[in-house]
Amino acid sequence: EEAEMEEVYTPGAKTIEKLVDFLKVPASRCLKTMFYLADDQLIAVVIRGDREVNTIKLKNKLECLNLELASQEKVQEKLGLTIGYVGPMGLEGIPIYCDEEASLVSNGVVGANKEDYHLINVNYGRDFIATVIGDFRVVEAGDPCPNCRGRLASARGIEVGQVFKLGTKYSEAMDATFVDESGEKQYIVMGCYGIGITRTLAAAVEQNYDSKGIIWPLSIAPYHVVVIPVSNRDDRQMEIAETIYQELVRAGLEVVFDDRDERAGVKFNDAELIGFPIRITVGKKTLSQGTVDVNVRRGGKEFSVKMNEVCAEVKNLLHSNGL
Repeated sequence: EEAEMEEVYTPGAKTIEKLVDFLKVPASRCLKTMFYLADDQLIAVVIRGDREVNTIKLKNKLECLNLELASQEKVQEKLGLTIGYVGPMGLEGIPIYCDEEASLVSNGVVGANKEDYHLINVNYGRDFIATVIGDFRVVEAGDPCPNCRGRLASARGIEVGQVFKLGTKYSEAMDATFVDESGEKQYIVMGCYGIGITRTLAAAVEQNYDSKGIIWPLSIAPYHVVVIPVSNRDDRQMEIAETIYQELVRAGLEVVFDDRDERAGVKFNDAELIGFPIRITVGKKTLSQGTVDVNVRRGGKEFSVKMNEVCAEVKNLLHSNGL
């Protein structure tokens, strides 16, 4: 039942947290009025106190290019009001965008447009009207799904690309037009996109790693193969490793020859940390048997291959789906 609207003294209650504590009401019954500059036009957004404005939804609804939170100075200049005590009533000339959830709040609390005062028992329709009612809030885990009877879940992600609708702002400035099927001249609707290369790499690593290091997907691996002689002081090992390296390069593969004067364990650890898809190890024991060791980074499979079959085996591995 709608109660009679009443003005109450709320000294210092400029935030939802302080207002909730002072009036002993849940944040879901408080309606906060926030001001934004949409392409330099001041607008108001009414949303429940326990919610946050989704600026992407709001920007899409407004079809503006620039959207930013208005400063206290701008609100004071335009309306003569103090942020924290502003409500949706009496905002002449200011478009009001009310979140649909906020419009359903019964006997809510809003700013009284007077410092240190709020109004209680405020109801949409009776006490204030919005220019537009829509979905302008950030969803949270547990919210009802708009398409089914389920509940929404939340997870963190990495934005690796964006697509923006620019509308006709720039085409109008450039007088970029086309003639439609009825012979009328229309401005081109423009858009743009971007792909974050470094973000894509970061996202790939987050999905492809283990305790030893990176496991690069073959399609974006900096190199396909690393060739490691166990001892660079063994001329035979160095000669065979160099031969294998050159053969793989001639076959069009991207190869690293690790000829550093380091212990084999250091080289192996570095290879796993960097994430080479394939590691070829040339050692004294395997050479005595006419073979070299091949290690596949993803899964850790390791086996011996005859020296004259290394290139063919590596190419087969690279064309398989296991990498």
